[in-house]
Amino acid sequence: MKFFIDTANIDEIKRAQDMGMVDGVTTNPSLIAKTGKDFETCLKEIVETVDGPISAEVLGTDRETMVAEAKKLVTYGEQVNVKIPMTVEGLAAVKTLTDLGIKTNVTLIFSPNQALLAAKAGATYASPFVGRLDDIGSHGMELVSDMLQIYQNYDYATEVIVASIRHPIHVKEAALMGADIATIPFAVIQQLAKHPLTDIGIKRFEEDWKKVPRT
Repeated sequence: MKFFIDTANIDEIKRAQDMGMVDGVTTNPSLIAKTGKDFETCLKEIVETVDGPISAEVLGTDRETMVAEAKKLVTYGEQVNVKIPMTVEGLAAVKTLTDLGIKTNVTLIFSPNQALLAAKAGATYASPFVGRLDDIGSHGMELVSDMLQIYQNYDYATEVIVASIRHPIHVKEAALMGADIATIPFAVIQQLAKHPLTDIGIKRFEEDWKKVPRT
């Protein structure tokens, strides 16, 4: 399973790279806003740092505007793909962009039917938001399972990016299901490396080492 980091913070990206945990990056307007930097500066920094896929989101709501924005976004680097919202106009934009050879990431997917439409429109990636489904009392990972089954049934090339990940259990379940990609906040990447028994083991080794006779 590929790890994308869900952030626009260049320091977090670099720290995750040092761990070998960055196969790509996903951003959105909310993540850009958290950096305090303008959009162009953020995207340029990420493109200069990351060789893998980088998702940058359009702000328009009609096909023509989304397509125009997408054409501009991909000029920042060949690794940039365009996040398009799951709407009727968004699907039309995905179809147009796919025909132009521009890679897309359909975002804000909350149902298997939406996932099916994204694949049929030609999306490169499809992003189910599992955490937000959990927030309303649904089991978000069930959507991922359904998507993987549907895409396998019809041999769609669209890759599933498990998004809105809130905790390590989401990552584990995504890996067990065979999801193509998980896009993970840096804090959760750090949590994945931690276990209380690991900490206890390190402490015990240190204490025992102090008991070893010195020559």
